[in-house]
Amino acid sequence: RDISFSYPACRCNASLSLISFSLCPSRCPPAPTDDDVDLEQLVNDMNSSMESVYSTQADTAVLLNNGHAPHHHHQVHTSYLGHSRRHTPPLPPSSPSRERLRHSQPMHIKAVRNLQEEHQLRPASLPAIPNPFPELCSPTGSPILSPIQTSDNHIVKVWSEDGAGKVVEIPADMTARDVCQLLVYKSHCLDDSAWALVEHHPILGIERCVEDHELVVQVQASMSGDSKFLFRKNYAKYEFFRNPLNFFPEQMVAFCQESDGSIPPSQLLQNFLNSSSCPEIQGYLYVKEPGRKSWKKLYMFLRRSGLYYSTKGTSKEPRHLQVLSDLEDSNVFTVITGRKLYNAPTDYQFCIKPSKVRSDCKELKMLCAEDEQSRTCWMTAFRLFKYGIVLYQSYNVPQQRKSNLSPFTAPVRSVSENSLVAMDFSGRTGRVIDNPIEAQSAALEEGHTWRKRSQRMNVLGSPSPLHPSSLSTVIHRTQVWFHGRIMREEAHKMMIQQGQVDGLFLLRDSQSNPKAFVLTLCHHQKIKHFQILPCEEDGQVFFSLDDGATKFTDLIHLVEFYQLNRGVLPCKLKHQCTAVAL
Repeated sequence: RDISFSYPACRCNASLSLISFSLCPSRCPPAPTDDDVDLEQLVNDMNSSMESVYSTQADTAVLLNNGHAPHHHHQVHTSYLGHSRRHTPPLPPSSPSRERLRHSQPMHIKAVRNLQEEHQLRPASLPAIPNPFPELCSPTGSPILSPIQTSDNHIVKVWSEDGAGKVVEIPADMTARDVCQLLVYKSHCLDDSAWALVEHHPILGIERCVEDHELVVQVQASMSGDSKFLFRKNYAKYEFFRNPLNFFPEQMVAFCQESDGSIPPSQLLQNFLNSSSCPEIQGYLYVKEPGRKSWKKLYMFLRRSGLYYSTKGTSKEPRHLQVLSDLEDSNVFTVITGRKLYNAPTDYQFCIKPSKVRSDCKELKMLCAEDEQSRTCWMTAFRLFKYGIVLYQSYNVPQQRKSNLSPFTAPVRSVSENSLVAMDFSGRTGRVIDNPIEAQSAALEEGHTWRKRSQRMNVLGSPSPLHPSSLSTVIHRTQVWFHGRIMREEAHKMMIQQGQVDGLFLLRDSQSNPKAFVLTLCHHQKIKHFQILPCEEDGQVFFSLDDGATKFTDLIHLVEFYQLNRGVLPCKLKHQCTAVAL
């Protein structure tokens, strides 16, 4: 008799699936012809065959464990015809059935890996001892073994006008406008759209105002080690959107000449912002020759494709035009070192610096204009051609924010931004005086009341330190527009740095008269100085700009008056030239 078995080969504890019996004359003697069956002989033959099967299963388990014996033995119970038996695989390695089954048995790599993982996860030979420190074995829950979280933030240091610096940590996608808002919040400054981040290169002697939409981390990556960021006001950043005719003279814009100046200001800006139009700026500029200290006067053309110069007079023919610089990978900078460093013919210098250049002055395209208006026109047109509609979107952001303010909110504003009105507090509740004649008479009456009160104090004795008559000489020093004893040249430099727009002003002590003050005012991109002289009347000191025709008890009243009235000045006082301290 021959007994054959089939079992799955991928598990050690394979179960017996099928038993079939067949008669074989080579193993068993011929069966008798009658129906008698030797049951004892049949059971013995079956037991011997079962031992062969069990030994084969054990060999297969060893084979699947890469030749290593398992950690524990499975107990197999077989019951057949009422007999129960416990078996341990006993066959030696030289068994013919083992050799035969090893060569014919397929090996599955996945099954081997699964068995190895099961044995690694369930080591039966080790005792089950609880871990007293489970937090040290799991890096995610351990404060010591946990992986270090890498942050995308970057460190940026920003400097103020007084030389103080502040370190801020910003993400990689933070724009220059966001950094300015952060510094305004940290420094408790007046929140307006005039704050700017300035890219300053002291060795090259150049600087530029970083655009509001530019990423600060990318700008910092293109700067050298000695370069730094400055935080200051720049009122001229978007002034060309409000007064475009002051920035683009008709003789310098090509389509203005063709239309004889009939294009309105709105159409002028649309031509610059519209990418399909082809305006150009043209005029003479001094160009510094590379590697030399000499300058050459050339007729230049600024277009969307780049900056060109003509090799033959003022000719626009393509064969006479040579490209000087492109606009895509370059930025325009203002030269702040004066005429000595680069031996410039005038004081109105600017340059075009490629973004890849860090501190090599040989790669700079040094240019020089005839006057301040020409330089402003070239630099503004460069920004418009390069960024286009993005500049207009950045200009509209603070305008939309102001229009979306709730009427219940009370934002912090300076006196220059408020409309000062006359109030009457004689009754139980205050009221606004709408009649201008009544408002003027109320102001005169209040002035006489203060004057009589100060005279009474002078008669009785020395005035109190808190009295307005004594405060009038020192109260202005608390204002942001007063800069104390600064030189004329320093005041001129501050006005240029913060944008030469109409109405930009500051006050300072006079150098020629110790008792007088000076009002520095910008009008039509020109800086003018007006002396404020003290005058005495009835023992009271007043301050006047017009030789006593209009007198004020202190400088704060004087500034507030000329913020509402032009008077003898060329324009009203609009923008305070301030120096913030971070």
